[in-house]
Amino acid sequence: MTKKSDTERYDRAYFDRWYRDPKTRVKSSAAIRRKAALALSVAEYYLERPVRTVLDVGCGEGNWFPALRSLRKGIRYTGIDSSRYAVERYGKSRNILLGSFASLEELRLADSYDLIVCSDTLFYLDLSELKLGLASLAPRCAGVAFLELYTAQDSLTGDFPKKGLQSSSYYRTLLRSHGFLAVGSHCYLGPELHGMAMEMEGS
Repeated sequence: MTKKSDTERYDRAYFDRWYRDPKTRVKSSAAIRRKAALALSVAEYYLERPVRTVLDVGCGEGNWFPALRSLRKGIRYTGIDSSRYAVERYGKSRNILLGSFASLEELRLADSYDLIVCSDTLFYLDLSELKLGLASLAPRCAGVAFLELYTAQDSLTGDFPKKGLQSSSYYRTLLRSHGFLAVGSHCYLGPELHGMAMEMEGS
């Protein structure tokens, strides 16, 4: 059987099942808003000013967009996703571009963003694509990156991969090698902000 491409797999039925149907959804709008509030707070703590720009890679339908706008009205949001359905439906209204984690260098992205978001997406990637994406995102991270990674030891529900996840030590080493400094709860300082973290804040 031919494997579906991302543009085919992530269709309307997929998002209906995992994000809208109360019986099967894995994330509610309230949960997404809590994540957005956390990421904004951490970024603004280290930037010492409000977040102005956000890059959301693997954004799906751009569900972080309304959450972020409800918290920071004037925030400038750019989403990237490989789902043609999501881009056709929300591309104009939520500023979502068609692309993948591995194709970031081919897109017309800004040189820097205050907050970079990769939520519910990194664990789908093979390691070569993950490394390509991190190499592209690190120099663009002028503030904080919310990089949601799970390991083989984590208990997961929903449309998660059953194999291919790595250990926590592997991911920590990989992220550090690309210049991301962990400050807790999936939040990482970009290379420019390392000096803002006290010794006990970063790892």
